[in-house]
Amino acid sequence: MQIAIAGASGRMGRMLIEHVLNTDGVELAGALDVPGAAALGQDAGLFLGRQTGVQIASDIEAVLSRADCLIDFTRPEGTLAHLEVAKRLGVKMVVGTTGFDESGKAALAEAAKVVGIVFSANMSVGVNATFKLLDVAARLLSTGYDIEIIEAHHRFKVDAPSGTALAMGEVVAKALGRDLKTCGVFAREGHTGERDPDSIGFATVRGGDIVGDHTVMFAGIGERIEISHKSSSRQSYADGAVRAARFLADKASGMFDMQDVLGLK
Repeated sequence: MQIAIAGASGRMGRMLIEHVLNTDGVELAGALDVPGAAALGQDAGLFLGRQTGVQIASDIEAVLSRADCLIDFTRPEGTLAHLEVAKRLGVKMVVGTTGFDESGKAALAEAAKVVGIVFSANMSVGVNATFKLLDVAARLLSTGYDIEIIEAHHRFKVDAPSGTALAMGEVVAKALGRDLKTCGVFAREGHTGERDPDSIGFATVRGGDIVGDHTVMFAGIGERIEISHKSSSRQSYADGAVRAARFLADKASGMFDMQDVLGLK
């Protein structure tokens, strides 16, 4: 399978390139970055001391013309620009970008009618296992427990709460028959009054080089249950993303997530 990587000179892009180069059955077909990026024209494997024959480029059409699938962990505006070209060229996409608004999500859903797309807030196998644990916990602890979601990421992350934290909230809310749009509480300041027992709270930490920590707390009277996932490396995200790309090999179209990829549905 011929795979192109978006955001090729970024932290996640480099991790994805390294993983593709070290995975049997897939080949690096292209490396995409924004116009003006310092790495343009460099070999995509330069940071590893390897010659891949693939140069980092900003021409979306040229890069995707050689690819079966694009893996994209960039920003919503970039991903949506890539999406339009991928849809036209019939290139499948694995999207790990977070921070989409409703119109962005709708554009992804529309494109999935034409090409296969795996769209997930978190590609980690461990995080997706955590989603299943949260579903079970929420059903068992449906009354008498206050639910809070705490997440921490590096200082460079631009969206908050994280896509993974929101996805955890959606899993919990669905299990409880609630709508996260109405029960989610994303800020507290001043005299807030007593906590609404049906609310799901979010707290965000940004600092240093934290890769990604997530904890869902079920706080009852006399006990507290916490389900946590902590990432020490982006390797797990890259592993899941390449696994998702291979999953799409026989999918002509359709919208999928990592629960589909891992057979957890």
